[in-house]
Amino acid sequence: MKLYYMPGACSLASHILLEWIGKPYEAQQVARDALKQPEFLKINPMGAVPALVDGGMTLTQNAAILEYLAEQAPQSQLLGDGNAQSRAEVRRWLGFLNSDLHRTFSLVFAPQRFLPDEASQEQLRTSAAGLLRTMFGLLDKQLADRPYLAGAAPSIADPYLYVVLRWARGKNIDLSGMDNLARFFDRMQADAGVQAALKAEGL
Repeated sequence: MKLYYMPGACSLASHILLEWIGKPYEAQQVARDALKQPEFLKINPMGAVPALVDGGMTLTQNAAILEYLAEQAPQSQLLGDGNAQSRAEVRRWLGFLNSDLHRTFSLVFAPQRFLPDEASQEQLRTSAAGLLRTMFGLLDKQLADRPYLAGAAPSIADPYLYVVLRWARGKNIDLSGMDNLARFFDRMQADAGVQAALKAEGL
């Protein structure tokens, strides 16, 4: 398997999962200015990471890649503990992170995509930061009585949460008082697979 990534991007979640499942893989860094070049657009026409090549298949979209990788190591139970409710719980939080939280971060990272003038961009950024705090509050509450989002064991949702927490810290999103998230971050930061992925990406 070959993972195309940018350091610290959402592809870091897939990178962590590759470490967790223990299957042989190659990680190929993609420069930001190469994302829209013809060579990479042949791999992902959307010009985004992650992209995963496995044999004759090229897979894009982080959520799909995370599920695919988890299915390569079913004994790890990274999709839940085997019953439908457990799998649904994992997918619920993965969907929340991917569709709601990640999308809102785009308003913080690149408000110029949506509004032309700087004053409006700053207003949008501030509004998005407030919404992110609300969303992170829901995640903090979820972690009040469990070490990981879907229960006692890590799932494919947890590397994604770790990545967006890194973004939140980098963009100074107010997470004050969210002690459960802070403990989760420290727990993930100390994980051997997380450390290996961070080192490989130069983070």
